[in-house]
Amino acid sequence: MHYRSREVVQVRSAYDCDVLVIGGGIVGLSTAYAVTRAAPGTRVTVLEKEQGPARHQTGRNSGVIHSGVYYRPGSLKARYAVRGAAEMVKFCAEYDIPHAVTGKLIVATEKAELPRLHALVQRGRENGIPVRELGPAQIVEAEPEVRGLAAIHVGTTGVCDYGAVARQLGEASGADIRYGADVVRIDRRPDLGAAVRTADGTIVRGRVLVNCAGLHCDETARLAGDDPEMRIVPFRGEYFTLARPELVRGLVYPVPDPAFPFLGVHLTRGIDGSVHVGPNAVPALAREGYGWGVVRPRELGATLSWPGSWRIARRHWRYGAGELRRSVSKAAFTEAVRRLLPAVTPDDLLPAAAGVRAQAVLRDGTLVDDFLIKEGPRTVHVLNAPSPAATASLPIGREVARRALAALAAN
Repeated sequence: MHYRSREVVQVRSAYDCDVLVIGGGIVGLSTAYAVTRAAPGTRVTVLEKEQGPARHQTGRNSGVIHSGVYYRPGSLKARYAVRGAAEMVKFCAEYDIPHAVTGKLIVATEKAELPRLHALVQRGRENGIPVRELGPAQIVEAEPEVRGLAAIHVGTTGVCDYGAVARQLGEASGADIRYGADVVRIDRRPDLGAAVRTADGTIVRGRVLVNCAGLHCDETARLAGDDPEMRIVPFRGEYFTLARPELVRGLVYPVPDPAFPFLGVHLTRGIDGSVHVGPNAVPALAREGYGWGVVRPRELGATLSWPGSWRIARRHWRYGAGELRRSVSKAAFTEAVRRLLPAVTPDDLLPAAAGVRAQAVLRDGTLVDDFLIKEGPRTVHVLNAPSPAATASLPIGREVARRALAALAAN
């Protein structure tokens, strides 16, 4: 007994940090920032496999600061997006990060969409978001080239540079951020903490582990010895840049289908003045499958072996077929854009970088619709944090930090 007690003391004195975060996207860096703000002096290490921050979901989206108008009242997405949008604007202003609060239009182009548009008005009001209803003439006044039967204007939507936000969060956190640190093994012991080995053989020991691995979060949870009870199914979102950005003044969205967590092809004037068009949502053949030519058999096999993947395919094959058509046919993609912007032509659409959404799917085929955070012994796992996670990253980071610090205090 005396020997074991001395061994434990020696192991504890060998910790490299108190909180060890896996993942250097905006959620992982926000968590590090929140930990050091809430508990100054707490040692935090962030391990990121890429050579810099925000290389995947964070750095490959359209840069929108979402208002929270879409999300079910009372859900984490609704609460964190509304709060996070205001905090993101304040954070960008404090650190002189490019941003703008532009507002956006959500436009109904068919009669069948009008009930869904009116439901969004009610949802926005329940979430405490100012929403203004527009008729066809008012749509043209706001966006001269956009056509629709009716629209709503959401004033709190904006745009920013999330890559710059992530970098600033990392710098302001004071954490030890290690790039090029690809985690290949985790030895977690409830009485000691976690020892993580990276691909180059380095071992990093922490008292509490936080999994913010995004596209690889389910695999990281299993490495830690926990069953996440879900699987990340990657969906690629393909974008174009508008060759005539003067056609769009701000942000223009279609009315989303409530059966899916995807918002449909939309138009986004970014902070640099360019206009992004997209994304669609097609299955990716790898976790980081940014094109049809990127195939990783092991990752594709894991997706295909998950029962939920086949249940999604059976349930939503018509929707999926339309998305695939728009992926392989520029004419079909243009047709989708022209519903909102009739003046656009195929020549107006210039290929841009794609993104991949890390969508959590349950065994029964349910697409997890809310943020999902679970805990294991000395561990916090962020298992579903797609859009609007960038918008909501500051409140998400505080919630993950709260749980990590509670685990730290209990041990």
